[in-house]
Amino acid sequence: MSRGIAGSLLLFVLIATNLTAQAPAGPGSQTGSAMARHLTIRDALELATRQNLDLAAARLERAVAAAGVQIAGQRPNPSAAFAAARDTPHQSLTVGQPVEIGGQRGKRIEVARQESGLSDLAITELERQVRRKVREAYYGAALARAITAQRERALELARRVEGIAQARFNAGEIPQLEVFQANLEVSRAEADWKVTQQEEKVAFSRFNALLNEPAESSWELIGELEFFPPAETLSELTGRASAANPELLQIAQESRIEQSRQTLLRADRIPSVSFELGMDLNAPPDFQAGPRAQISVDLPVFSRNQGEIAQSLATTRVLEGSAAATRRSIAGEVEAAYYELEARRAEVDLYRQTLLPAGRRLEDLAEQSYSAGKSPILTVLDSERNVQQLERDYLDSVFALQSAFAGLEETVGVPLD
Repeated sequence: MSRGIAGSLLLFVLIATNLTAQAPAGPGSQTGSAMARHLTIRDALELATRQNLDLAAARLERAVAAAGVQIAGQRPNPSAAFAAARDTPHQSLTVGQPVEIGGQRGKRIEVARQESGLSDLAITELERQVRRKVREAYYGAALARAITAQRERALELARRVEGIAQARFNAGEIPQLEVFQANLEVSRAEADWKVTQQEEKVAFSRFNALLNEPAESSWELIGELEFFPPAETLSELTGRASAANPELLQIAQESRIEQSRQTLLRADRIPSVSFELGMDLNAPPDFQAGPRAQISVDLPVFSRNQGEIAQSLATTRVLEGSAAATRRSIAGEVEAAYYELEARRAEVDLYRQTLLPAGRRLEDLAEQSYSAGKSPILTVLDSERNVQQLERDYLDSVFALQSAFAGLEETVGVPLD
């Protein structure tokens, strides 16, 4: 590990400790650093799965789907009728019960169960979206903390150059203008550092909102921003997406619903039979009470669900076409996300292996040259600013890589780490 990266990691830890130590402690409470909880990306994802409010609200939909299955399983109520007339028999009482003889109830339950599967898929899709948001928020907070550490390092360098300038001015080697320039650079670096501290608080506040944790919760993020899960091949990712992508799963579930609905529509062609039992009363002189029975059935002459079945078959064909188109579209999206990830990985490697070492070497040489009186202060200040910009661009490229990985994971539809 190079000197610059080691220094950044050390400053990262110092800043995290310093920020948590500034949190107010009540009587008998622990110190700020002791209150900071360790959190890996895996812990954050699991915590969001349990506590995220959007997910909690979506899971309540399962009760609605279960009620739909219960509704589909209800049996028709019996009916009762009482009649009174001047003619004989003067009164009659009947009780009727419709009976489904085509197995319609079981098929209605199956349709409702298949429809409830859409609710589960919606919850799963939301879980994937929350997973991506949490991953980006986690590394966004890590990025903010790393930038704060980088700004503190820049402040220390500015103060070191200021000390060199003051010493050279006291020795009569440089004019006071260079001391003023060094003082200005320290003020600018200190202002930048304070701004990044506030931006870090904002990033962690958003992160805590996703986890449904108090806004003031303090975390010690475990795992470097530069850590990346092992990459899979494009063919492996495409195969996993074809089996787990949420859009494809939803189309497949809708196809199963239509198949169940077609079975129900065909079963509804068998008419229900209504059995009625009753009694005629008060028909003198023939009888005082006489039993009666009746069976009624609808005749499926004109309407036999022809239109509904044709509509369902057409919908099935549409879903088959949509599945083929979506499968090809998903393959293209996975391919694009994969190459985006590879491009970001190459960019990070370029910064890490070439640009950052060269920039830091130039910074060291410029500082040594100024200390030896061989170059003006603007040279060392300019080199420091260039290195700071390189470090910021590097951190941005690392976060872009993490974001690209999160997008690829959401497109594929399954966790990739």
